[in-house]
Amino acid sequence: MTSKLQVTVPKAIADQYGIRPGDEITWVAGAESIQVLPARSVAAETDTETRLRLFHEATKRQRARNKVAEPTARTRGWTREELYDRGSSR
Repeated sequence: MTSKLQVTVPKAIADQYGIRPGDEITWVAGAESIQVLPARSVAAETDTETRLRLFHEATKRQRARNKVAEPTARTRGWTREELYDRGSSR
């Protein structure tokens, strides 16, 4: 996020969704997140209730994936707090 509140779309994501410089994108506010859509996909889904339903379903799937992907102290053998306790000051 720049000081002008501009956001850069990562190249891999832009390539995956066919977003090019000058393309329009749409920002859709959700309950706890923001969805960014290429303008052409918004035109294809004009029904707001359908768009919100699909967005919330995708958010639930992502949360489920994040729970599986997050390493825990038990699996990695250390905690974040230990990183600060290990070193000694000079």
